[in-house]
Amino acid sequence: MSDDDRRPPEAAGDLMTSDREVFANHMALIAEMTREFSASRDSQTVSRHGLARITTFLGAEASSLFLIDEEGHDLVCAACFGPVDVTGLRIPLRKGIVGRAVVLNKTQMVRDARRDPDFGGQDIAAETGFVTKSVLVAPLSLGDERLGAIEIINKASGDGLFDEHDRTLLEVLAGSAALAIDNFRLTQRLVEQERSRHELTLAAEIQRSLLPGEAAPDYPVHGVNVPARLVSGDFFDVVEEAPGDRIWFALGDVAGKGMNAAILMTKAASLFRCLSKTIASPGRLLAAVNAELCETGSHGMFVTMVAGFYDIWSGRVRIANAGHEPPLFLPAGADEFLAVPALAPPLGIADDIVGWDGYPEHDIDLGDGALYVFTDGLTEAYTEAEGRATLGEDGTRRLIRDVRGLPPPQRLAAMLDRVRRPDRPLRDDVTILVVEHGGPR
Repeated sequence: MSDDDRRPPEAAGDLMTSDREVFANHMALIAEMTREFSASRDSQTVSRHGLARITTFLGAEASSLFLIDEEGHDLVCAACFGPVDVTGLRIPLRKGIVGRAVVLNKTQMVRDARRDPDFGGQDIAAETGFVTKSVLVAPLSLGDERLGAIEIINKASGDGLFDEHDRTLLEVLAGSAALAIDNFRLTQRLVEQERSRHELTLAAEIQRSLLPGEAAPDYPVHGVNVPARLVSGDFFDVVEEAPGDRIWFALGDVAGKGMNAAILMTKAASLFRCLSKTIASPGRLLAAVNAELCETGSHGMFVTMVAGFYDIWSGRVRIANAGHEPPLFLPAGADEFLAVPALAPPLGIADDIVGWDGYPEHDIDLGDGALYVFTDGLTEAYTEAEGRATLGEDGTRRLIRDVRGLPPPQRLAAMLDRVRRPDRPLRDDVTILVVEHGGPR
């Protein structure tokens, strides 16, 4: 005869009522804590509060929430409840009872922790005086993704041992907590993405404000910049000297993408605008920009750049090239181009690249011809005519010949139309300058 058979009928009824009450209490706690996990936007606060509720409900002494760190090597205590604060404690992922629960993705119920081969709490007991006797650990996981585990320590009520009811309750709550943690992390990523997007939008607005405005049709220098992404690593600038004899221009390309490239681009553009007002030589101006970039550091990035000026009285151009794509000069009525090669490396690599006289300079008599300065975003762009091939050097020369009869603003627009395809984004930022004689001679 079983123990239930020996009990009087009223005692059996009391037992059934007790089981129903336990079940009802479990379900009420699960429902309430699921709501709390789902509604909270403060993971640490809700974790501490949740641990306190679970620990008290199970009649235990302490509890901890462990999460796998970003590197996936350690478990880190993110929150705890009990007489000893172990927040921040790190344990190797494959060590201890908690690590075993996470690796196996299976709840661990240990009735005598001291006899468990993976128990590693002796050092903590020596330091804090807290002795671990029994342990219940439920893993936090979503499918195959492991997040961490909830550990409950030392059942204080009854016989001091956790039972199957405790296991079931903790497993259900761990599933709810895992979903809440995953949702919180997703929300945080979305917030960070939105913050980054806002910062990039602001950076893009600042960049656009640094570019010259649209010039009059008969102005000697015209430029255009089209970013491949929100922010650009290309830049150009046009600065007219106070007496009005010279028009300085520059075009550059930062090696790199993203916010760091945008910051370096802004720095190089600002240096050009400042130094063009005090240095009369394009070669020495580039040397000064190079020295400044090297002195303040550019995080391993560098800038290719062409700088020069146009003399409105003589119609001559003097330029210097620091590791950039060769500018192309097309004389009036000619089909062959004169390329201006880079005879020195880019800016920001080393401060002793050139001598006291700066980067090598080139003089060009424009006549009725035109000088084109552009970034490699043009030569590496896809075009309708070229199919899947990039424009390349030969394609760039054909393109310039095809549009040479248009006024400069329309010419630049026509060049962009050829390299911007609706079905394919730009591979890189595209920036183009054209310099033509527009003043008295």
